[in-house]
Amino acid sequence: MLLHNKKIAIIGAGPVGLTMAILLQQKGIDVTVYERDKDAQTRIWGGTLDLHKDSGQETMKKAGLLEKYFELAIPMGRTVADQNGTILFTHKTTPEEAHDNPEINRNDLRNLLLNNLKNETVVWNSKVNALEIKGEKWILHFENNKTETADFVIGANGGMSAIRKYITDAEVEETGTFMIQGEVSQAEINCKDFLNLCDDNILMTSYNGNLLVANPKNAASLSYNVIFETPSDWVSGNELDFTNTESICSFLVNRSSDWAESYKELFRATSFFVGLPTRKISLENEWKNNRPLPITLIGDAAHLMPPFAGQGANIGLVDAMILAENLLNGKFESIETAIEAYEQEMFVYAKEAQKETRNNELVMRAPDFSFMRFAE
Repeated sequence: MLLHNKKIAIIGAGPVGLTMAILLQQKGIDVTVYERDKDAQTRIWGGTLDLHKDSGQETMKKAGLLEKYFELAIPMGRTVADQNGTILFTHKTTPEEAHDNPEINRNDLRNLLLNNLKNETVVWNSKVNALEIKGEKWILHFENNKTETADFVIGANGGMSAIRKYITDAEVEETGTFMIQGEVSQAEINCKDFLNLCDDNILMTSYNGNLLVANPKNAASLSYNVIFETPSDWVSGNELDFTNTESICSFLVNRSSDWAESYKELFRATSFFVGLPTRKISLENEWKNNRPLPITLIGDAAHLMPPFAGQGANIGLVDAMILAENLLNGKFESIETAIEAYEQEMFVYAKEAQKETRNNELVMRAPDFSFMRFAE
């Protein structure tokens, strides 16, 4: 076996890194995951994830976790409303559609994956700053000045990964869209009218270049995104102070001045906001050949893309499935050839996902865009 007596280091305990660890550990491989979060209780903030049948769900099946995913994920219908709060389209998920793409809270997914790893597989509070080579080993340098060694490093630590530079010169690029994410607790009290408008569905509204997507069932909260083209005079959203919740609320209320009061109620009920310029990592640059020791990237670290096709996590999970299969199936002569085959395959499907994502992004940013074109 290629990985016999090898120590594997996975950088990042997101869904992709943890799933990669499960797939390797199930075959007896010595794998450690290093994560910058303080501990397993560190809350992950953000929208729910829906795993697609032909990608993310296939990986969950390979890991033996598909049924557990279905137990935790919530089938969600779709509602499209206009800026006046008038329902244009609604669809409740049928029993036959329950497993198509149910939504799972990010913390629930992390816990599901952690519960299927051996204790102490994940080393918390361990942010990797740099790598170096000593003899036949990778030396991992961490922010807290500790070091560890590994025979093979897999970067799964997201779009801002510090180890990408060892593999590719590609840099993170902003795509020209800005997202403001908000969260409301006790929505049944704090924004009752908007919650009723959702009617237990994911609600989508678009008007004059402003998009709103809300999920009323993100664990115990209602979470949402407001999406718009980044103004030309902005620099990474620095014009907005996200430490000042009231100022962001005012910005959104002013931006939606001609929207129904229920939307403004939503903004005023929000407990905190996060601003995110959407970013990508192009796969047009070839990755470095003749790497001195085995190293590769999976997930956002390899091919960060905005969420406009729902592909990011799903493509990352496919990465984990294919790379694990190549390393474990006995068909390759070396770790390096197994990695090369994975990367060649990944470049094809990830580029296609990025293309789909970009096309959707440009369409959705148009002033006359309507979610109805996706709903019908």
